[in-house]
Amino acid sequence: MVPMLQDDGSSSVTSSSPLQFFSMMSPSLGSPYPWLKELKSEERGLYLIHLLLSCANHVASGSLENANIALEQISQLASPNGDTMQRIAAYFTEALAQRILKAWPGLHKALNSTRITLVSEEMLVQKLFFEMFPFLKVAFVLTNQAIIEAMEGEKMVHIIDLHAAEPTQWIALLQALSTRPEGPPHLRITGIHSQKEVLDQMAHRLSEEAEKLDIPFQFNSIVSRLENLDFEKLRVKTGEALAISSVLQLHSLLAMDDELLQKRSSLGLKNANGVHLQRVLHMNQSTLGELLEKDLANGYSPSPDSASSSPLSPNASGKMDSFLNSLWGLSPKIMVVTEQDSKHNGSTLMERLLEALYSYAALFDCLESTVSRTSLERLKVEKMLFGEEIKNIIACEGAERRERHEKLEKWIQRFELASFGNVPLSYCGMLQARRLLQSYNCDGYRIAEENRCVLICWQDRPLFSVSAWRCRK
Repeated sequence: MVPMLQDDGSSSVTSSSPLQFFSMMSPSLGSPYPWLKELKSEERGLYLIHLLLSCANHVASGSLENANIALEQISQLASPNGDTMQRIAAYFTEALAQRILKAWPGLHKALNSTRITLVSEEMLVQKLFFEMFPFLKVAFVLTNQAIIEAMEGEKMVHIIDLHAAEPTQWIALLQALSTRPEGPPHLRITGIHSQKEVLDQMAHRLSEEAEKLDIPFQFNSIVSRLENLDFEKLRVKTGEALAISSVLQLHSLLAMDDELLQKRSSLGLKNANGVHLQRVLHMNQSTLGELLEKDLANGYSPSPDSASSSPLSPNASGKMDSFLNSLWGLSPKIMVVTEQDSKHNGSTLMERLLEALYSYAALFDCLESTVSRTSLERLKVEKMLFGEEIKNIIACEGAERRERHEKLEKWIQRFELASFGNVPLSYCGMLQARRLLQSYNCDGYRIAEENRCVLICWQDRPLFSVSAWRCRK
């Protein structure tokens, strides 16, 4: 949280707050100002925002000396173990530093040459995210209910899971199908994942559960990245009712056709940080999310270049069009899609940094409100999941930048263009989702309905969307 300054403007450094002259100074050569470490929490949070915006502008314009100075000052204030703003700043600083390093490919490769990413670690952090937040649980409840309703009376059901990593969803579905008045269907699940180990674990868990429930069941594994998926291997058969589930996957396909964004990303957003800071200094908000929302509402607007090149048109991505057309060609009775509801696919660094600050502030606020700061599990989620996503959004371009989260309205445009028709999520599913959120005993989590779809929110900030679709002939 980033509480604002008190009206008296008191400070442990001078008789007037250092914030009064933040806008008159910018990072300069030499050691950091000695009073930085004496700033109060709210002052420190505001100054970190100023430094991050300033550093990002220097990075975007190629002013590496000034960027280095800003990074040095931020390092005096940021901490992965501190308050919300300190933690966020630590990961955005690392992302900006990574972006600078990428200008020297040899240096960047050398510093990352011994880095090891274990499948077990990836699975662990995904499990921690699932347990700490209700977002995926709500998405699974809504998805399963939509599938159950669409498959009523069907004897042969085939589900394609575009990212088969969490068996909990399908275990719950197996249990629900076992209680159908007409008896359970013959169920086949085709799971797609880039790691065979993950699929093997899924197959074991689900086969075990299906045997216990006496449900005819088959699990087919396809080891593949989504963009390389061979649709022939899905083996969709005549006579079976097909459902497709996509959880936090489709946005990565946008990276494949984005050379235009890659070229324009180096232009940077021409924005005066002094103006940003003057607005920041006069705010009186209680969280970073609210602070940034006010900042954006009071005048931030992308350059004409960034506004036009941000992929508003679903036609902009040939890979996405092709993939959705291939899914439509399978004639699914139902397709349920869960995506991050954020604008992280802008063409410029500054545009993405501001939007990412805004949305990750809400996620860090979730943890600040529900998990101890000293929790090792919290640190792992922040570093290994959120930190890596932030790094990808800020430091990467072209096909390497896979975290291209977009808002619900853009997904609606894409699906409709691909001849999918929206299926409203049912009252029964919404009721289950609301009960699940209530079980968390935390007032911050909410769900909202928009365009017959569902938004899962922290406070009033939408973070994830769930939408259901069927083929429109």
